[in-house]
Amino acid sequence: MPLTVGTAGHIDHGKTWLVRALTGKDTDRLPEEQERGISIELGYAPLDLGDGLQLSLIDVPGHERFVRTMVAGATGIDLFLLVIDAAEGARPQTREHMAILRLLGVERGVVAVTKADAVDAETLELALAEARELVPGADVVAVSAKTGDGLDELRAALRRAAGEAGRDRSSGATRLYIDRSFTLTGIGTVVTGTLWSGSISPGDELRVEPSGLRTRARSVQVHDLDVLRAEAGQRVAVNLPGIERTRLRRGEALVEPGHYPVTWRLDVVLEELEPVPAAVTVHLGTADVAARAVREGRFAQLRLREPVVAARGDRLVLRAETTVGGGTVLDPAPPRAFDPDRLELLERGDPAEIVGALVREPVTGATLQARGLFAPADLARGLAALEQAGDWFFAPEWLEEVRAQTLDRLRQRADSAPLDPGLPLAELLPPEPWAPSVLQLLHVERRGGKAYLAGTAPRLGEKAGAAAELEAALAANDLVRLDDRQLAEFLEAEGRLKRVGDGLAVSTELYERGREALHELAPITLAGFRDALGISRKTAQLLLERFDADGLTRRVGDERVLRRSATRG
Repeated sequence: MPLTVGTAGHIDHGKTWLVRALTGKDTDRLPEEQERGISIELGYAPLDLGDGLQLSLIDVPGHERFVRTMVAGATGIDLFLLVIDAAEGARPQTREHMAILRLLGVERGVVAVTKADAVDAETLELALAEARELVPGADVVAVSAKTGDGLDELRAALRRAAGEAGRDRSSGATRLYIDRSFTLTGIGTVVTGTLWSGSISPGDELRVEPSGLRTRARSVQVHDLDVLRAEAGQRVAVNLPGIERTRLRRGEALVEPGHYPVTWRLDVVLEELEPVPAAVTVHLGTADVAARAVREGRFAQLRLREPVVAARGDRLVLRAETTVGGGTVLDPAPPRAFDPDRLELLERGDPAEIVGALVREPVTGATLQARGLFAPADLARGLAALEQAGDWFFAPEWLEEVRAQTLDRLRQRADSAPLDPGLPLAELLPPEPWAPSVLQLLHVERRGGKAYLAGTAPRLGEKAGAAAELEAALAANDLVRLDDRQLAEFLEAEGRLKRVGDGLAVSTELYERGREALHELAPITLAGFRDALGISRKTAQLLLERFDADGLTRRVGDERVLRRSATRG
């Protein structure tokens, strides 16, 4: 599994010299760094530990003025290489760097007591003892970058630490926080960073957040070598076509679209080194953003001056003049209202409980995924407790309320309009994108664009007498006026009359006699049709127009011809 190791320690304790001795690469690349002899920016190198194990190494500056850069380099690492000068011992930045690593959840690593060749045996032993006390459980190795003494022991210790460190981040969606961007002639814009989760391959569609720039990976490198796939835990360089370097900055994230929220607020559980003030700087990924902390007990909402990309479980560092604490993100896109009770629920971490608390209105799985609260497997477990139809998920309580309201409306409709007990689907639910999906869960029947109570069918009810009178009138007359449109629609659906013209009807017996007569007439004329049936001219005209509408005949001038679809019976 790919891993990244980051250096830590006070200025001038020999981090960069040790990196050069271990990797053969000078990570101080800037002229100012080489001139002043101190690290200012992050440096990178591959660290070959033998037996096929290669780590990505990040060298961080040790000066107190560059702690923000140190934090940017430390986020995303899997294990530390703490460097302590044998002559000076632990200094302020040694302790602050270790506090930052602990706040970031980096628990495994190795301590290198450097410049061992420059002190006597007693001083060296005191330095080793102090290092063991400072970092209990970590291997402590005396080493000299100048003579090479202890380098093999240090590599062995790093191999052991690598075997115990690391997180499985391959299953998460792609996320890489940018720590550098630059332009190469003939290639274009390149960004680098530690791949926090997922993977990146050439051709992958990506977004730069929070700016929202759409892009794709033209090529991908790991330590200057082209790869077909970069994996989480590796130092990665990605060539992004079509984006000017000036549009990118440290702190932005290269992400798989639709999986991480861009947020102005973070709900967190705090870990304090000293009381966290209201005004703090939040270090998350490679970003550092001014924020106001609203807190109660162990919980806080960090209201940011600029948006960031985050996910549930992310570790962050809080600084004022110094590092004052850190936190773990419980909700990366919370509502504006700060609710500690809600955060207690989120802290417990049960996916079903959290999803149940979050989902009050219909939601898609993709929308929940984009909030960054869960890994896909955890989200699937949480969604299993909800009702699903299509891409939409519904809280059982919400669905039961909508179901009761819907069935009540249909029951009232059936009682008030027995001839037409259905409601048009478009009127049954609000015009929301989830409406077609929720219909599958409401226990209603759908027929002809309408919804009905299960088992409900149109019925005459108290209009049975009016129906009998209308049928008697049709038996005695060729043409009858209709006063009750709903009753006429019901009787026609039952095959007991045929509506013609505007508010008129004929009997089904007369309609069928007319249909038979069409086959006997050549040509079909109004007069011939009238005489064949022995009916009035008006009734004949209305019947022929109904046959046109039913697709049996087609008018040509003053005559009609049968369509192919017209058959006897």
